Amino acid sequence: MNKHKSYEDLFERLVSGEEKLALIGLGYVGMPIAVEFAKHVSVIGFNHNERRVLQYKSGIDPTHEVGDEVIRATTVDFTSDETRLREARFLIVAVPTPIKEDKTPDLFPVENASRIVGRNLTPGSVVVYESTVYPGVTEEVCIPILEKESGLKCGKDFKVGYSPERINPGDKVHRLQTIKKIVSGMDEETLECVAKTYELVVEAGVHRASSIKVAEAAKVIENSQRDINIAFMNELSIIFHRMGIDTKEVLEAAGTKWNFLKFYPGLVGGHCIGVDPYYLTYKADMLGYHSQVILSGRRINDGMGKFVAENCVKNLIAVDKPVKNAGVAILGYTFKENCPDTRNSKVFDIVNELKEYGITPVITDPVADREEAKRIYGVEFSSLDEVKNMDAVIIAVAHDEFKRLTKEQIDCLYGPGEKVLLDIKGVLDRDEYENAGYLYWRL
Repeated sequence: MNKHKSYEDLFERLVSGEEKLALIGLGYVGMPIAVEFAKHVSVIGFNHNERRVLQYKSGIDPTHEVGDEVIRATTVDFTSDETRLREARFLIVAVPTPIKEDKTPDLFPVENASRIVGRNLTPGSVVVYESTVYPGVTEEVCIPILEKESGLKCGKDFKVGYSPERINPGDKVHRLQTIKKIVSGMDEETLECVAKTYELVVEAGVHRASSIKVAEAAKVIENSQRDINIAFMNELSIIFHRMGIDTKEVLEAAGTKWNFLKFYPGLVGGHCIGVDPYYLTYKADMLGYHSQVILSGRRINDGMGKFVAENCVKNLIAVDKPVKNAGVAILGYTFKENCPDTRNSKVFDIVNELKEYGITPVITDPVADREEAKRIYGVEFSSLDEVKNMDAVIIAVAHDEFKRLTKEQIDCLYGPGEKVLLDIKGVLDRDEYENAGYLYWRL
């Protein structure tokens, strides 16, 4: 390889427009990265889902992460033609890493992406993975696939790095530009190339990890730590309900201490916090260590949908409402507020548990991706205007639309008799509703 085609000056060639950057995976993580990089370099945005690509080409942002206007203005060259990846020398893989039904890692998306990249890999390229994985996946799983598919040799014909995504879907404050980025490479030359490239778009700067495994481990523990803290809050909620104490009031009181960590109980779903801990414990099991703290937290968080449904039933009984065929509305179905993503939503657990009691809830969510919810869960949403004559209402997701609802609007959701209101995230004023005669419950 000639000096002017070395990895050392790949960054300069990207900036000058001599080389292109490619993004593989255009979801909630990949698409914002592609859009941001396109402000500085030539970007090819690849997704095998032709429908998603057509939406982007039409100026539609189904993720709501950057908005239609930004999509219309971006210079990203969106495509579903994998051979276009041959035009790029810096390739970023940002595909999801879910878990299987048995809670073990599902590496198919990242393996398939590696096969696609490998088939179209050209000498002198750098491949960077952003997908959350357990330590070792990039080097032990992905590199062999790249080598097999391309016929090239890693370290000689191409280099590999890892820079875990830290994008928080639906968050308009903590964005790609404002969150410090962990970067790593298989050697010093790769690390510098990866670091310089990401510094183009990350205003907060980068942290150079000493190895790919360190970077992989750092990412997987970030969400595991958050998961454990929320599990503690959820366990407190279960305990305090038995004591007849309001958990939110306890946390507000405890939160006046300067070093009290402000976490809150809730449903823990999505494709990060509810998934990443299983990647870490899976690898630990492979090495002969069975997790105690991490898996205990997972068990608590995975059981919160059932806990909410059981309390809905208990409260219906408390106001002498027949449980079977009771009118129950669930407001919100996404895994978090103001985000259309329904993947691994724990509201699904509430629905399933209610069905065990003979209750088929009415579900409304103005933010959710309706087609995705229909495909994954078989769920059909009703509009809020259609929600009438309910016995109980569960505000499951703290969308801004639900926070803006007045008491009069919520009154209209109910039929005759006492009103049961489960406000999972505590977005409403408890005193206002209890003074109005509601049976109010929150985590």
